[in-house]
Amino acid sequence: MEKYFIESPHTQQECLRALDEILANGPELLARYEWGCMAGDHTGYAIVEARSETEAKETIPDFLRGKARTVKLNKFTPEQIREFHKKVA
Repeated sequence: MEKYFIESPHTQQECLRALDEILANGPELLARYEWGCMAGDHTGYAIVEARSETEAKETIPDFLRGKARTVKLNKFTPEQIREFHKKVA
């Protein structure tokens, strides 16, 4: 499984529908999301585990997928960072 960051913007008018559709996929998915809506930023932010970007996108309500952004995440080890420095030196 890979980790993906999801950024899912929606309008104020779409807000309740977005919340309802995320919740319809289960409280576990809703728990993965953080929301900017109460601050006027109608965007859902989540980190999900999925086998592929396509699978990650399936967690986004259909009507928002075209506006959403997914980014495959990775971590770096101290050794990798040291190797990066060697390559630019």
